[in-house]
Amino acid sequence: MRPSKVLRAANVSDMAETVLNLRGLKCPLPALKARKALAKLTAGDQLVLECTDPLTMIDIPNLVRETGDVLEQSAKQGAQKDALFVFRIRKAGGL
Repeated sequence: MRPSKVLRAANVSDMAETVLNLRGLKCPLPALKARKALAKLTAGDQLVLECTDPLTMIDIPNLVRETGDVLEQSAKQGAQKDALFVFRIRKAGGL
């Protein structure tokens, strides 16, 4: 049992996390830039999107559904006018 746990830990540490600052961009730019960034990632990597456009709450889940990747988290931070929308996406693939 222990060797499999060690292998999993090694795989997790090899995965990259990319943060994409999409603040100030309006639809459709956040989704287009997210799609381009996802295409460059390898399976298991994470993409974190920081957006200010409220439409991303619709666009990003739809994008993830189209690409087949996994939306692990979506959150709204702050007041409505100054809200920050944060999405954590895991690139799908042979894990």
